Amino acid sequence: MSGGEDAEAHRIACRLDVLLEERGITLTELSARVGVSVVNLSVLKNDRARAIRFSTLTAICEALDCQPGDVLTLAP
Repeated sequence: MSGGEDAEAHRIACRLDVLLEERGITLTELSARVGVSVVNLSVLKNDRARAIRFSTLTAICEALDCQPGDVLTLAP
């Protein structure tokens, strides 16, 4: 499977941008809170991530006071 096909093989969407806006938090601030680089969070936020560690998802949820389903959704 090529990279293009792999990117289209899932419908998981990240709502990190919405959550950050709702909470008035920047990506840089979230990065400092969760210990993940701004670059890696940006990849996640822009739906370019191929995977996410449970520890990262847990840290994001704790920092934003949300559930995993608030961060990741299944697009139609």
